[in-house]
Amino acid sequence: MACLLETPIRMSVLSEVTASSRHYVDRLFDPDPQKVLQGVIDMKNAVIGNNKQKANLIVLGAVPRLLYLLQQETSSTELKTECAVVLGSLAMGTENNVKSLLDCHIIPALLQGLLSLDLKFIEACLRCLRTIFTSPVTPEELLYTDATVIPHLMALLSKSRYTQEYICQIFSHCCKGPDHQTILFNHGAVQNIAHLLTSVSYKVRMQALKCFSVLAFENPQVSMTLVNVLVDGELLPQIFVKMLQRDKPIEMQLTSAKCLTYMCRAGAIRTDDNCIVLKTLPCLVRMCSKERLLEERVEGAETLAYLIEPDVELQRIASITDHLIAMLADYFKYPSSLDHDLKHAHELRQAAFKLYASLGANDEDIRKKIIETENMMDRIVTGLSESSVKVRLAAVRCLHSLSRSVQQLRTSFQDHAVWKPLMKVLQNAPDEILVVASSMLCNLLLEFSPSKEPILESGAVELLCGLTQSENPALRVNGIWALMNMAFQAEQKIKADILRSLSTEQLFRLLSDSDLNVLMKTLGLLRNLLSTRPHIDKIMSTHGKQIMQAVTLILEGEHNIEVKEQTLCILANIADGTTAKELIMTNDDILQKIKYYMGHSHVKLQLAAMFCISNLIWNEEEGPRRRCSSIWRDGSIRGTREHPTSLVKEVQELASFDSFYLHTSPWTAGSCFAKAIW
Repeated sequence: MACLLETPIRMSVLSEVTASSRHYVDRLFDPDPQKVLQGVIDMKNAVIGNNKQKANLIVLGAVPRLLYLLQQETSSTELKTECAVVLGSLAMGTENNVKSLLDCHIIPALLQGLLSLDLKFIEACLRCLRTIFTSPVTPEELLYTDATVIPHLMALLSKSRYTQEYICQIFSHCCKGPDHQTILFNHGAVQNIAHLLTSVSYKVRMQALKCFSVLAFENPQVSMTLVNVLVDGELLPQIFVKMLQRDKPIEMQLTSAKCLTYMCRAGAIRTDDNCIVLKTLPCLVRMCSKERLLEERVEGAETLAYLIEPDVELQRIASITDHLIAMLADYFKYPSSLDHDLKHAHELRQAAFKLYASLGANDEDIRKKIIETENMMDRIVTGLSESSVKVRLAAVRCLHSLSRSVQQLRTSFQDHAVWKPLMKVLQNAPDEILVVASSMLCNLLLEFSPSKEPILESGAVELLCGLTQSENPALRVNGIWALMNMAFQAEQKIKADILRSLSTEQLFRLLSDSDLNVLMKTLGLLRNLLSTRPHIDKIMSTHGKQIMQAVTLILEGEHNIEVKEQTLCILANIADGTTAKELIMTNDDILQKIKYYMGHSHVKLQLAAMFCISNLIWNEEEGPRRRCSSIWRDGSIRGTREHPTSLVKEVQELASFDSFYLHTSPWTAGSCFAKAIW
């Protein structure tokens, strides 16, 4: 089978192919096995550190011949081993080299080689497999295609320190998610790898450590198991803590901290455990120091951000450890004049934004310290327009975290007109950025935010209505949530703009959305639109029929208590209208449903239904006696003896008197409060 590079590369390489390169390939076809072996050895020496020679040999067809020799039963073990070594060397070249090797189905051939009884040949095959699987162009799934491969690799772990190093490295690079974690866990990865942490070989210990970090990541099952594993009489977390000590290599400290972090986030270790508070967190803060290498600073900050993200106490401890907040400011000072420097600068900024976002997630004082850090708001605003998607995403997340502060929304966010770059981000960005940016916009649209007015004037209504049509549920939720905040205590014009841009058709599609959050926020939007009597009457005069139809469908549907409570609250708002209430009074089906829910076993539904009745028969409006008579003409409320409140009984008693409507008090049409997204 021919293995060719992409055409443009192949043509340029072919033009440089030398006679010596052809000579190496020709010798692979010599009838004398000894000459073939010597030819492979010479080829091995020729390609070491020579990417041009590697590309030449691949183009000339060396790979298929090497694989053929490797798989031939008549080939000597020495020849097979040398072939595996050369293939591994070719894989250490460019990504195109690896692609060419994959096209020639090198992985099945090497996996077959692992069945050999010769340890050196096995190690050569594993070394080559390690090189291929650690390449970003190699699909991890190729390791899991054959169900017999993983158990065989587990069995080979005991053969030598080289098999241990290479197999652990393959596992750590090919474990990309819960499915892979489960496969490795079920085949005894924890038990087979744990004892390697005490190996005399540093490389074996490190690869075993990395293996545990990827196995534990967001995996409670693995993490809970690791907590109780004993190695030479010591629990695994204790071994990880020893590897955190300052006298250990930085790589080992960082990876051990990641293991403990992931176990903590998975619930296997408490956040107030000493190994987290006194060991892991300080270690990660140390990694953020400007004395550390760039890669260490990035990994340290990102791991620390993940560790403290959900826990306010860890956030507070981290914020006062080694002046961390000020230390992170140095991450933005890395030069970015060259492309190579720009890549590193982006990595540092991304890590700093992530950590700032976690630090400021809950505590107002920490947010204030972050914002008061030199040029912090300017840096975040600049980050929103960075060329790197990852930096933009981290900047938006940081801004979103800081936007949870009422004080900052009113001051710093207004002073720096944060809404302007945010609106630009929302115009054209990947979904992952849109989700966070739209969450941030929800907070800027809270009623006390000074940014609300200019955001409305900049065309936010149409943008948000567009988000409600997204296939991404998170974007639909955020779009309707922002509209709900926008409609809270809004003027009639804004409400009319929302209804016009959203359209009743889309509104009803959202009311039948399979995502519960979308449905609840849409009901919240309707409540906010239908507040204050003039607005209620105006909206119901144009959309009343459709709204009543939607309300009926929800009350009849299989929905939870919260959904039906919100729907009854919408009816209570409609009942507060001057003319809108007639849409309820002339709809016998709706009246029966209200009376039914007054007798419901759940108190929330009873109260919401009674608010409807209260507004319908309020005595300061025209025709209360007529409405009261219409509601109670059958003289009964469908109920049970399990009513948890006396209010229903009171309503029943009052219903028998002509003066019923005089004893009630008005329930003002309520809004669904504008809420921040946390």
